[in-house]
Amino acid sequence: MTVSFRERVGIALAQPATAQSRAARTSTVAQLARFFPEATPVRIPVQFTRSHHTSNGNQPGGQGVEESTVIEFGTSREVLFACTTPLEFADILRLRNSDGSLDTEAAVVAVQYHPGTTIVAARFLNSVPNWIVKP
Repeated sequence: MTVSFRERVGIALAQPATAQSRAARTSTVAQLARFFPEATPVRIPVQFTRSHHTSNGNQPGGQGVEESTVIEFGTSREVLFACTTPLEFADILRLRNSDGSLDTEAAVVAVQYHPGTTIVAARFLNSVPNWIVKP
């Protein structure tokens, strides 16, 4: 009678199990970027300030909200990022990076809400030449 290694050692190798993939999961910002075909992955730390007006622009919206985040994708006209501030469609944001080479306003054009996170696409209100350069 032949005894297999598995039987001698007493290890059951054929048990179903699940494990986390070592590959990075697609970020929620990347999922939104699928709707922006020209989007290029970037990593640009910025600070944004939401304007003092509500999204309809007619009523004061209280104090401006400031938050630091990282632009994860960009096109020549849009930026995509995640934040904790509950932004709404048409909110106006002032975006600034640390060296001042990006200092402009953008309007929120897409929002996805996830627990504790808001995924945002915002379109520049004015032309911002050469802010993103593709090879």
